[in-house]
Amino acid sequence: MFNAMRPRWGASRAKSDSADSFMLADLLRTDGHLLRSLAPTETTTLELQALSRQRSDLVATRTGLTNQLRALLEAHWPGATRLFKNIDAGISLAFLDRFPTPQAAAKLTPAKLDAFLRRHAYTGGKTGAELLERLRTAPKAASRVSSEIVTVMVNTQVGQVRAIVEAIKSLESAIKQVLDAHPYAELFQALPRVGTVNLAQIIGEIGPMPERGLTAEQLAAEVGMAPVTRASGKVHTVGFRHAASRAARKALHTFADNSRHDDPWAADLYQRARDRGKRHPQTVRILGRGWLRIMHACSRDGTPYDPAIHHSPHRPVPTGT
Repeated sequence: MFNAMRPRWGASRAKSDSADSFMLADLLRTDGHLLRSLAPTETTTLELQALSRQRSDLVATRTGLTNQLRALLEAHWPGATRLFKNIDAGISLAFLDRFPTPQAAAKLTPAKLDAFLRRHAYTGGKTGAELLERLRTAPKAASRVSSEIVTVMVNTQVGQVRAIVEAIKSLESAIKQVLDAHPYAELFQALPRVGTVNLAQIIGEIGPMPERGLTAEQLAAEVGMAPVTRASGKVHTVGFRHAASRAARKALHTFADNSRHDDPWAADLYQRARDRGKRHPQTVRILGRGWLRIMHACSRDGTPYDPAIHHSPHRPVPTGT
């Protein structure tokens, strides 16, 4: 803000400590009523922010490692990619540990596969015979790499995927511990379809903003849920707000989109916006703005979210883009 206002005191943009001191004092004299006093953010809020951001980074890394594993298997062991729903699931990684190549699974029978599934507490609902049929009907690999080398490559990649999966689980455990101690958790834990991780993201990214004394409208702008309106004469445009916290917008967008599947108020607000011709991303932002007003009221009043209170017919409903 201060750097943008430098032209007020001259066009040269010359800089010195004494001149900066004068400019800051003059700015405080003329515009001090527009400035807010900032208080340090709650430590637990910063901890949730750090943990949830690290988890997001690890999830992106897991996606990359899982895609690499899938590509490796498609080239040398295609049947293994069609056996279980998620290639990074524990049962899938255990199967690749035991059967890293087609040759290792050549003598596999339905009975042996059933025994393997029982040992690893498989809950996918498929029998050994059904899964074995998937292996037999899968395309054959055209690879000429020896089974010994394929085993080394698959074991290496499986180890990387397993390590990142365990790291994410460890982070989620830490997130839950910090979240349980956070004062905002009690206020927002009753929100529809907000899981532990998403709630931690919302509190970590959006939580510091109400602490700065922002209004609901300012909060919506900071999070990127409110559009940017430009009006001059006969020109009136409404556009997407780029200057916002992307992490906060993503966290709230995820929650708002999930909430409409479980909350009648959210579903109704979403549908009415769609009926007005709004696209899905616009509609989710409108819904997110409505949820932000509720969260702002909860944090302002110290009252936990209650649909009977916060979905009152007298409460204004957000509209627009």
